[in-house]
Amino acid sequence: MTGPVQVLVVGFEEASYSGVVLAELRRLREAGVVRLVDVLLVRRGEDGDFETLPLPPGADPDLGRIAAEILGGGGDEDDRDPETWSLADAVEPGGVAAVALLEHLWAASLLDAIDTAGGRPLGELWLSPADRDLIPEG
Repeated sequence: MTGPVQVLVVGFEEASYSGVVLAELRRLREAGVVRLVDVLLVRRGEDGDFETLPLPPGADPDLGRIAAEILGGGGDEDDRDPETWSLADAVEPGGVAAVALLEHLWAASLLDAIDTAGGRPLGELWLSPADRDLIPEG
């Protein structure tokens, strides 16, 4: 069974294949923190339509398949989360983004504990760099 999976949408000025982010994800996987389930590269046209961008050289030809199926509406509607979210909420027209599915290996037992206590996650947010600067180190 897969643990908690986050959809992380990262915007770029243009498609970039430097490998820096993938190297960090590999390091986090080796540390048992996260697993990259899939990643999809997209461009949103000025008309609002999305197109999938070509894969970087040497990439797995199935890269993006799972993300496209989940985010594109594949699967049984009865199995879907009732909360609504759209990629269009995150990517502005004219924007380029990498859409990553990250399994948070560390969070499975925490979510189990929350469920056992009768709770449920209501939301999540990543703090901006300016807000993170307000938190004391350590």
